[in-house]
Amino acid sequence: MASTTNHNLKNTPSRNQIQTWFELPLMDLLLLAQQTLREHFPKNTVQISTLLSIKTGNCPEDCGYCSQSGHHRTDLQGEKKLAVATVIEQARLAKAKGSSRFCMGAGWRNPHDRDMPYVLELVKEVKALGLETCMTLGMLTQNQAQLLADAGLDYYNHNLDTSRDFYPKIIGTRTFDDRLNTLECVRRAGINVCSGGIIGMGESRDDRIDLLFELANLPTLPQSIPINMLVPIKGTPVADKLGETRLPVLEWARTIAVARLCCPTSYVRISAGREQLSDAEQALLFMAGANSFFYGDKLLTTDNATTHHDDELIKTLGLTVETAMPRQIPITDAVNGRIGILNG
Repeated sequence: MASTTNHNLKNTPSRNQIQTWFELPLMDLLLLAQQTLREHFPKNTVQISTLLSIKTGNCPEDCGYCSQSGHHRTDLQGEKKLAVATVIEQARLAKAKGSSRFCMGAGWRNPHDRDMPYVLELVKEVKALGLETCMTLGMLTQNQAQLLADAGLDYYNHNLDTSRDFYPKIIGTRTFDDRLNTLECVRRAGINVCSGGIIGMGESRDDRIDLLFELANLPTLPQSIPINMLVPIKGTPVADKLGETRLPVLEWARTIAVARLCCPTSYVRISAGREQLSDAEQALLFMAGANSFFYGDKLLTTDNATTHHDDELIKTLGLTVETAMPRQIPITDAVNGRIGILNG
């Protein structure tokens, strides 16, 4: 079980400190990150989540890495919303295979009011199975965030994606501040924040430093931080521009390790790109401070490592799978105005 360390009362690292961590000898950095992980989480314990696309493709956003964008010509075929019964069956299967959190994603710029009864029913039904719930639906209004909170949503994913400076080179239909505004709505509603980024899109190390600095300086540390490696998809602008260029796995490990040091009480998740790694490379990422990953053969629209392979890897590495956690609810300390965390 994770530490109940207050996610708001933190020693925020300076940008210079983050850069210094990145420049450490790799073995020193990994040791420091693993020590930090063990100060806040049980050793050799991992949280696993399953991600399902509940509505695929034809998204009006122009995110340069995403096959779901209606602006790009990829092989992805759009699909309408999945039936509630279909989603619940997938959630049951995920739980049976060991997932403690079920994440649902829709290819929307933002949910319309007509979509809310559907997503609220999904939250309630999945929650009733004893799973933690997570959704990623695009931008939210404060009212929509509150409706999701009232339905019992545990986590909302809304990635910053990259640094503020590099962001306009990747996305033009939504600003960096739009993303921050949605995260603020989620925090105000009392939902746990899941927010991270994608590396390997052609950004510099300075951009990766700036991304982690931004995450570490949010009003409350994200409770979950996915660090995705770009999965290049033919027909998307980022993949077409990069060609065969790939970010080295060791730089992914460095980024995960520094994320652990910046946000010691957060889950740091190995996300997209994991299917390309050997077992030894995945072990390296766990050594670097990752303690969460996505489980299942598919991540929204991209391939993932198979569940059988993951089961064997967990066994080989001697990892213990975390069971579902109670929802964490922010509370306000009336004396000093600070925000704390209670288990709900």
